[in-house]
Amino acid sequence: MIYLDTPKKFRGFVQQAHDVAKEFLRANSRKYDLAEHSYPKELDLLASLIDGMNESGTGTGAGAAGVRVKESAKDKTGVRNGSNMSSVLSVIEMCWGDVGLLLSMPRQGLGNSAIASVATDEQLERFKGTWASMAITEPSFGSDSAAIKTTATKDGDHYVLNGEKIFVTSGERSDSVVVWATLDKDLGRAAVKSFVVPKSLPGIRVERLEHKLGIRASDTAVIVLDNCRVPAENLLGSPEIDTKQGFAGAMATFDNTRPLVAGMAVGCARASLEVMRDLIEQAGMTIDYDRSPATQPHAVATFLQMEADWEAALLLTLEAAWMADNRQANSLQASMAKAKAGRSGNQITLKCVELAGSLGYSETEFLEKWARDSKILDIFEGTQQIQQLIVARRLLGLNSSQLK
Repeated sequence: MIYLDTPKKFRGFVQQAHDVAKEFLRANSRKYDLAEHSYPKELDLLASLIDGMNESGTGTGAGAAGVRVKESAKDKTGVRNGSNMSSVLSVIEMCWGDVGLLLSMPRQGLGNSAIASVATDEQLERFKGTWASMAITEPSFGSDSAAIKTTATKDGDHYVLNGEKIFVTSGERSDSVVVWATLDKDLGRAAVKSFVVPKSLPGIRVERLEHKLGIRASDTAVIVLDNCRVPAENLLGSPEIDTKQGFAGAMATFDNTRPLVAGMAVGCARASLEVMRDLIEQAGMTIDYDRSPATQPHAVATFLQMEADWEAALLLTLEAAWMADNRQANSLQASMAKAKAGRSGNQITLKCVELAGSLGYSETEFLEKWARDSKILDIFEGTQQIQQLIVARRLLGLNSSQLK
């Protein structure tokens, strides 16, 4: 098997993240799974600690880094292992603890990744410290971001936003929302832009919270924008509509967030595998890497297959993060990582429930919870089917109109 050592400069940080996941997240995992929509107060102290680490440059969180591709493809200089890698490594450890609580971390929302990836330098400074959720999905569509109906109409030095967004992670708890809206419906996906909308503005409201299968510690909201006037300078990136570029600028957000979501799946699946290993050994079976799985008990053979699948997902995830740190276009690798880790993570956690029998289905262990939590990781930030479509387009050199 292939193993990658954690970069030396991150080893202390990764151990810190693991300890935090064990003492803060896993210790409160069942509590907030049962108390859906209750704010995890324990995270305030943890968020302050992470803020301090970010300020000192020793660590980053789920929304801390963006993908900013260099203008020259020949320019290979840059940080070999930087903020994207450290973010993914920390996310893996934190989701070994609890996915829902990681998604509830103050100032580490998915919208923060959108800001980091698309914002100008001035915007990066202005929005520093905000807790931003991300609002893309609408009642009329799921994964097809080009079908956005929420409108942004220019009115002087403001844009007026109207529309409804659903499945907004941390939509109630965040202090701002990165809203995807269209400047001109007739121009299709090229006119889609993202806006940082502070929730203190008139015209934006949380309509309701959803009850969910998993990640119950994290609030998921429906948000309505009703003639919400947003300062024009809150449009992320350039306001110009480039029909040749399409909405590549807005989509660059996903090049950052998809490896993070892949990391979440990797961390959650690893937690299940560790418990499953202990249960197999407690049952008196030995996991022998020197023998063919076909000659070993079914539970052992299945475990070996799952572990190999998990390692493939991990390697793809690390590759996508490494490319982002080296300012290389990683859209293909980000989608490959998300597709592989999302699917494998869910399959692994479910299979562990099956192998553990009644113990896997009860609340004695976290196996049933991790199986529930892992499902969303194959859905949000682009479903399995969408990722496969993106990968196919990239490999075949086709655009969205040529391959649907």
